[in-house]
Amino acid sequence: MTQSSSPSPLTHFDAQGQAHMVDVGAKPATHRTAVASGRIQMQPATLALIESGSAKKGDVLGVARIAAIMGAKKTSELIPLCHPLALTRVAVEFELLSEASSVQCTATVETLGQTGVEMEALTAVQVALLTIYDMCKAADKRMVMQDVRVLEKHGGKSGSFVA
Repeated sequence: MTQSSSPSPLTHFDAQGQAHMVDVGAKPATHRTAVASGRIQMQPATLALIESGSAKKGDVLGVARIAAIMGAKKTSELIPLCHPLALTRVAVEFELLSEASSVQCTATVETLGQTGVEMEALTAVQVALLTIYDMCKAADKRMVMQDVRVLEKHGGKSGSFVA
């Protein structure tokens, strides 16, 4: 079944309500970009460990950046109905927010393809936050990941979205 024959606005279900991978074969390849962000809140002392680079397991943000890039590249292996994509760019930035005692992660993902990269950007952010948690959990088990969301996306038939 094609997406257009589905009575539901949820494109991952066919007309009979069965899950399926959306057919993007007839769609033109366009430049697509997505930006997602999220943060992990922690105790001030934990943030100080990250900032000083003296966390027990090493360079927390350096490892989290590599993990985020790997997460973006492996999204289709984690999310069952995502298409495997040839990503052309994954950029990950961190901002230390001392007043909120948290680390903000922003990921920008790009491709030239037939489907968007929102899931790859979201996965990159979440994997980065999970990595920060993993590397700092010995010091702070009460860390909270929050506000993971798409900030913007560009390209494709639906055009641009800015939150």
